Amino acid sequence: MSRVYPPKEDHGTLQDKVALVTGAAQGLGEAIAAALANEGCDVIVADINAEGANEVAERLTVMYERRTIGVRMDVTDEASVATAFDLCQQEFGRLDICVSNAGVLISGPIEDFEVGNWRQVVDVNLVGYMIVAKHAARLMIPQRSGVIIQINSKSGKRGSSKNSAYAASKFGGIGLTQSLALELAERNIRVNAICPGNLLDSPLWVDSLYAQYAARWGISEEEVRQRYIDQVPLKRGCTYDDVIGVLLFLCSDAASYITGQALNVTGGQVMD
Repeated sequence: MSRVYPPKEDHGTLQDKVALVTGAAQGLGEAIAAALANEGCDVIVADINAEGANEVAERLTVMYERRTIGVRMDVTDEASVATAFDLCQQEFGRLDICVSNAGVLISGPIEDFEVGNWRQVVDVNLVGYMIVAKHAARLMIPQRSGVIIQINSKSGKRGSSKNSAYAASKFGGIGLTQSLALELAERNIRVNAICPGNLLDSPLWVDSLYAQYAARWGISEEEVRQRYIDQVPLKRGCTYDDVIGVLLFLCSDAASYITGQALNVTGGQVMD
């Protein structure tokens, strides 16, 4: 998938905010980091791939003339997460927006699912989100402001066949989002989740899932894609821009009365 960044804005809606995005070295995380920089944020690009994070940060600095820093972060390792948030505090003195985007997907029938793989998905997607939110709150509580957003999934609202680890981790993420929203509301910190539909042009699909499902079902990759499109009332896959539009709204003052929500961005595929 080609890398496309939004054109530079003269004055963004989030001017001079500080944001940290996990899993931001590629894909949706990279697009989110770019959109936040375009809206006027200084951005910490965090990813387990340190080289990729630094490359993205360098590109954003040039394109948007905002201060961006790449940092290695393994969301399952609390020391790694704490170090990244300490860097944010040292370099910027505050944190206004934290986007917990890092995640993994391993699927398979339950009778063959390796317990280690199942635990890995939950460790990254749920425990990792908790660790990131913990250290975001550590910076936000003293300033009595901030926004935490988890990139969840439609699989956080509805079970997914042969995808039990991912769905369980995402269901748990919504429970964590609601619980943190209640806990942090009195500190003026809002916590929400976004539940995208299938990002059919993302690296996960293009580089992996199409081939996996085509082999499993004995059909072509194009037929796999069409099968998923046919499930969506609006008859197209979810795009990065679809997710980013909702995310920028949730980060803004226009959403100051919204917390504890898990917003569907599914083209009507999930409506609850």
